[in-house]
Amino acid sequence: MGNETKSGLQALLTPEESVVVLIDHQPFQFANLNSHEPTMIVNNAVGLAKAAKLFDVPTILTTVLEERGGHLVKGLQDVFPEQKPIDRTLVNTWQDERVVDAVKATGRKKLIIAGLWTEVCVAMPAIQAAGEGFEVFVVTDASGGASAESHDMAVRRMVQAGVVPITWLAVASEWQRDWAREGTVPAMTEVLLQHGGATGVAFGWETQLLATGRAGNDVRHG
Repeated sequence: MGNETKSGLQALLTPEESVVVLIDHQPFQFANLNSHEPTMIVNNAVGLAKAAKLFDVPTILTTVLEERGGHLVKGLQDVFPEQKPIDRTLVNTWQDERVVDAVKATGRKKLIIAGLWTEVCVAMPAIQAAGEGFEVFVVTDASGGASAESHDMAVRRMVQAGVVPITWLAVASEWQRDWAREGTVPAMTEVLLQHGGATGVAFGWETQLLATGRAGNDVRHG
């Protein structure tokens, strides 16, 4: 990623320029996930997937040795029920021509990656794709490693290679960008309610209070 794309408005994500690759969110990978609480990674990966679907961002699902490592976690597969993940033998997703061809077919250059584990199946394709002209963003809170140290070291290594670390909520927010973009606001709000953690809880509470207030006003002025 050149210096001219690291700052300024053009450095931010737009739905029209983005393509997402979700890598190996499978039971075997979760079994040795120790950098994060596993349910948090599932929550964030599903939230990211739902946001991508909402904003019509092409999303490619991939697994490794699915027969032994398990199917993609249900919550993630349910977002794209019609899509069969590309099942690989290669550790490095970017060495699988089917994945690379699928990304290139979109014509998009802002590549957003999340997966397990950060130090292996995320770092390898991110570093390689960054060297091949893609602007690569790694969603660190929808990815995880075998230890907190391995996740951290992988992120540091990717940053040195020009990869941008980002969180799933930041991705979704950059895609939304303007709350006057009303067409996506209701569904975006629903994604936040379901997967936004404290933000979603607080928003639900505000909605409850507003609804209560309206009902009270109706009673008083009816």
